[in-house]
Amino acid sequence: MQSNHINYVELPAQHLEANKTFFETVFGWVFEDFGPDYSAFSNSGLDGGFFRAEFTSRPQSGAALVVLYSNDLAQTLARVESHGGTIEQPIFEFPGGRRFHFLDPSGNEWAVWSK
Repeated sequence: MQSNHINYVELPAQHLEANKTFFETVFGWVFEDFGPDYSAFSNSGLDGGFFRAEFTSRPQSGAALVVLYSNDLAQTLARVESHGGTIEQPIFEFPGGRRFHFLDPSGNEWAVWSK
């Protein structure tokens, strides 16, 4: 483990089981439960966890935006939609690539980008 590097991220989940199913199915994440209100995830690029909460993580309210990478942006967008995610911003160009934003089943905002 490297000192002074981001090591773990924790995010709220109003619908913990729905979030776990969504991220397992769409992105291949692996979960380990620690009681009924917390589930750690791995196989995601950065380990972290979801904790049961009644609020959401959205950049508009000051939260950090977690951005995932995809080799096939259109395919990832289709998987997000078909498994219960809501597209917040369709694919758009930005300097360096293209991306889209989506809400997970708990209402947290994420982005996915590609070159």
